[in-house]
Amino acid sequence: MRNTARWAATLGLTAATICGPLTGATLAAPAAAPASLYAPSALVLTTGHGESAALTTPERAVTLSCAPTASGTHPAPAQACAELRLADGDFNALDVRDDVMCTKEYNPVVVTVDGVWRGQRVSYERTFANECVKTSFGVSVFAF
Repeated sequence: MRNTARWAATLGLTAATICGPLTGATLAAPAAAPASLYAPSALVLTTGHGESAALTTPERAVTLSCAPTASGTHPAPAQACAELRLADGDFNALDVRDDVMCTKEYNPVVVTVDGVWRGQRVSYERTFANECVKTSFGVSVFAF
């Protein structure tokens, strides 16, 4: 009886060794490590004079990347990213500076934001009454 058990075990291991690759049960390579531990946050901000983005040609565009570090062509990427983090990526929740006094002149400026914030698609458009109002909204984010 002992020989039968040994033969059964040997035959089982041999069959698994030989037939395993045929069934697709091969040893898998370790999974590739993620490129980053941070969800992507990369934005393109544009500005131009006019009533809406559809009717306005962008006059200036900057890039802003906030993960893993602040970078891009934005003039103050670290400050802009810090403001966006405080607002949790909500552009309407950005602080308005109280120390700025703007004229009532109506010369509309359109700002658009497209990209990804913490892995979520973002598309934002806002028309400000003039350049001064735009610059006072979100201390650094729209100051470009």
